[in-house]
Amino acid sequence: MSKRRGKKRKFNKCIIILSILCVITVIGWIGGILLTAPGRHEVQQLTINVIDIQNLREGTYVGEYIGIKDHSRDTKVRAIISAERLTDIKILKGALDKTGNPAELKDGLGIGDLFSHVIESQSLQVDVISGATLTSKTHLKALENALQQAETK
Repeated sequence: MSKRRGKKRKFNKCIIILSILCVITVIGWIGGILLTAPGRHEVQQLTINVIDIQNLREGTYVGEYIGIKDHSRDTKVRAIISAERLTDIKILKGALDKTGNPAELKDGLGIGDLFSHVIESQSLQVDVISGATLTSKTHLKALENALQQAETK
């Protein structure tokens, strides 16, 4: 009978340890959500302004989005304007994979796809990537900031 009690105690200890680990995980997850909430709210409130790309000066421009309450979605992009068209956009900081290429964010789509739509439509007023709305918005805001530098005053 003492062997049986010993096994039961070990089993109970394992259950207690697993329970504690689960509680710690849940607390960490909730803490992470609460800590990033102000930054998420800040990005949700971002508006992307209309920019008339045909009236921009030719050149290469770099724009950034730097969060005030959270820096997890800070981005930096380079835009090239040539012959009254936006011809190229490169992500310098943000949604990049380990090799420096645009990362896949949701359903095989990434910011590279979003920027392809911007170049195709010659407008910042494009649909964001569903499931990656906040990341899409910060990259569009960084692009807007780059293009504002090219506006003729």
